[in-house]
Amino acid sequence: MFNTSLFSVVLLATLAFAAPSSRERFERRIARRALGRNSQPRLPADGLDTLTNVSHVQYSSNWAGAVISESKATWTAVTGTFVVPTPSAPSGESTAYASAWVGIDGDTCGNAILQTGVDFNVQNGVVSYDAWYEWYPDYAHSFSGITFSAGDIVTVTVKASSKTGGTATVENVTKGKTVTYTFSGQPSLCEYDVEWIVEDFESGGSLVPFADFGTVTFTNAVATQSSGSTVGPSGATIIDIEQSNKVLTSCSASSSSVTCTYQ
Repeated sequence: MFNTSLFSVVLLATLAFAAPSSRERFERRIARRALGRNSQPRLPADGLDTLTNVSHVQYSSNWAGAVISESKATWTAVTGTFVVPTPSAPSGESTAYASAWVGIDGDTCGNAILQTGVDFNVQNGVVSYDAWYEWYPDYAHSFSGITFSAGDIVTVTVKASSKTGGTATVENVTKGKTVTYTFSGQPSLCEYDVEWIVEDFESGGSLVPFADFGTVTFTNAVATQSSGSTVGPSGATIIDIEQSNKVLTSCSASSSSVTCTYQ
């Protein structure tokens, strides 16, 4: 009896010691669901959506990056590779977030979005990262079994096997780890749009404070049509984030890359 009681005390003490890290991970996953961590279709900016002197540039309150929209195309895949940045909270904020992802639909077609990416989180000076997959209008779900550090090379890819199913894949090239989620029976895609995006996502129905992510460049940026033909982002519509009459990003595209810099 004494040995059993002693074992129980030791076990409880061990669990109590281990609880914080486990609880933090659990709470982060719960927060994504309870607060409704969502990537959204492109939202209009406060007032600059039609005011630009730069060709092919539009403004949004939540998206920055490049979008190819073509209603006659049937986009079935999009991929890009980027280096994980070290985010920081802007002046006056202790907590801020940003997310880099690739996706199908969400610009001209908001019925559904197939997307995957990595969140960059700053919470009271502590930086963390989360990989996720989402078929909007469902919320984002965290991948498990993959971690990131600043400077890691990451490839993100989505593929639509049909308008209601497909895969989301995140590969940490530096660490040699890949995770994939397979969707089926989802709301129908239009397959009109493909995009490479840095986003100020929503939580609890509102945009989160937007992190200074430095620069994110999607290299090897390729979109695939159902015919098998591939294109890069050259000539894509460029989108910059504008909030409270301030432009927060500067994005550009080339034949094989999309670059966004926090301003």
